[in-house]
Amino acid sequence: MITMLPILRILFKLDKAVDISNPPVYKGNSDSFFGYVGDLGKYFDYLKELAYYKIQMNINEHGSVQVLATLCIITAFAFLLRNLFRYLGAFLLVNYRVGITRDLRTAMYDKFLQLPVSFFTEQRKGDMMSRISNDIGAVEGGIMGVLVDLVNAPFMIIGTLITLFMLDANLTLFSLIIFPIMGLIISWVGKSLKKQATSAQQELGNMFSLVDETLKSSKVIKIFNADRILKNRFNTTTTQWQKFAIGMSRRREMASPMSEFLGSVTILLITWFAGLNIINGTNNDPVTFLAFIGLFFQILDPAKKLSNSISSIQGGMASLDRVSEVLDYDLKVEEIAEPVSISTLKNSIEFSNIGFYYDKDNIILKNFSLTIPKGKTIALVGQSGSGKTTIANLLARFYDVSEGDILIDGINIKHLKLKEYRQLLGMVTQESVLFNDSVYNNILMGKPDATKEEIIAAAKIANADSFISQLPEGYDTNIGDDGNKLSGGQKQRVSIARAVLKNPPIMILDEATSALDTESERFVQDALEKMMENRTSLVIAHRLSTIQKADWIVVMEKGDIVEQGTHHELIAKKGMYYKLVELQNFD
Repeated sequence: MITMLPILRILFKLDKAVDISNPPVYKGNSDSFFGYVGDLGKYFDYLKELAYYKIQMNINEHGSVQVLATLCIITAFAFLLRNLFRYLGAFLLVNYRVGITRDLRTAMYDKFLQLPVSFFTEQRKGDMMSRISNDIGAVEGGIMGVLVDLVNAPFMIIGTLITLFMLDANLTLFSLIIFPIMGLIISWVGKSLKKQATSAQQELGNMFSLVDETLKSSKVIKIFNADRILKNRFNTTTTQWQKFAIGMSRRREMASPMSEFLGSVTILLITWFAGLNIINGTNNDPVTFLAFIGLFFQILDPAKKLSNSISSIQGGMASLDRVSEVLDYDLKVEEIAEPVSISTLKNSIEFSNIGFYYDKDNIILKNFSLTIPKGKTIALVGQSGSGKTTIANLLARFYDVSEGDILIDGINIKHLKLKEYRQLLGMVTQESVLFNDSVYNNILMGKPDATKEEIIAAAKIANADSFISQLPEGYDTNIGDDGNKLSGGQKQRVSIARAVLKNPPIMILDEATSALDTESERFVQDALEKMMENRTSLVIAHRLSTIQKADWIVVMEKGDIVEQGTHHELIAKKGMYYKLVELQNFD
């Protein structure tokens, strides 16, 4: 824009011929820092006079028309460079923008893989889905998306201000009076925007959780005609989200017109101040004033972009806080500084006076002691809530004990390398956890480097090969989400095949047959007995008929051991175990 000033002066014929026999000289002579600051205006005047001196020399030599054309070309080239560098900045920053977004999603997914089981019992899965998708998307759009403007706008503003100082230092200083007021107002808008954005993202997480529950519970919803209840919940959540999103959008949209209005007020004040000087005769250069106004208008666009960027960043920060909450979550199950390596179970597993509770008023286990010799099968029985599954979770180190110790060959499991220790464990739970993939790949998860022959052998031990071979594409058949293309018994046998393929020395069976019909239970129980041969096993049983062959049976009630012994010994005692067996036989 500064190149337009000599063009205007030539067009309006306001320049008198400059005496080219006397080149301009810088007249500043201060020795101190503050003196140099005071001479800044003189230096800008010197630069302006030098430019006019050069232009006059060219006019005298080549004529006004050629100089005018040259200045127009220079101005056009300046605009070309400006927009070219703006594009290059966006072109280069997009790699960082998309790359950082990918890194955030990767970091969050890696954190999901590291987080303890307790985290997923406390948090809603839908909310976690919202954080890895919408929140990171909001970070990309709200923070990464405005990086170009955030970098470019300050340079544009500073560069334009320097040029304005060169034109008229007094007028520029006067125009800056409004800037601090603008900054305070935009800051206020940004803070309120972050609050609204946080609430909107939380409601979005609630909506995702509700959708997740709906998709997994379609049968229950239909049989109980619960669609109206869930529809009301969904409508309430979306209405709340709408309220916060509207408030956030209104505040975000407020930033641009507000900065534009304040800029317009600044222009009017400058016009008044400059007009006053021209009327009073203290400044009689209207062309400089026109160039100043035109240049100042150029500050409004980067100032508006900067204010919008700040508002967008405040909205994005709310999402970044939700992402950071997961990334910074304290891993409650961690390795010590120098963990002990482990490759197999040599002697025994010992529970030594362990206790577990979420708080002092909610005790799950207390003073629990049990030894599981290598190669033996120990069964835990008892009513629901007696602590059986908690024992299995503590052995797998999904949680850490609140009191006492769990020892593997005399070494506390907290001192073992966690990954190596879990390599010793296999687990089959009541609910089969399968992935939306082929049968082959689901079993392969037990041992990623296994051959096809090993996978088929594991499936045969699990009594699964016969039905797998009859599937449309055999082992390559996709079993759908959660394995829903298979029956309950088939899913359980695929889970057992996966555990068999891993061939761990320690096996945990958590009510592996309780959800099956009688025929499926027979197939699965036969597979389990094959799998547990010569293996250390902890079996949690609901159907007592499945654990009669166990080497030792422990009867639990409210976190305590009330009886223990072999099946025949406990039947002879006619205590709690006997009553449980009688009840099931009666059923």
